[in-house]
Amino acid sequence: MAKESMKAREVKRAKLIAKYAAKREALKQAGDYVGLQKLPRNSNPIRLHNRCKLSGRPKGYIRMFGISRIQFREMASNGLLPGVKKASW
Repeated sequence: MAKESMKAREVKRAKLIAKYAAKREALKQAGDYVGLQKLPRNSNPIRLHNRCKLSGRPKGYIRMFGISRIQFREMASNGLLPGVKKASW
């Protein structure tokens, strides 16, 4: 389980990315790299991590489902994911 502060930090980064997206694109089109450097660092989309929607875990993230591999395995074992068959795990 991720700390609440880490989850809050990710939410804050997501808001900054949305806020500066248009400005960042305009600066890139103009080739103004000095202007890009003056933007907040956390407004860069590269700094955003994918996190599990249930546990907040940053590693082992399955993009198709939006959850971590551990949550995926638990949900599949409980039959909560339709079409997923247990092979040999």
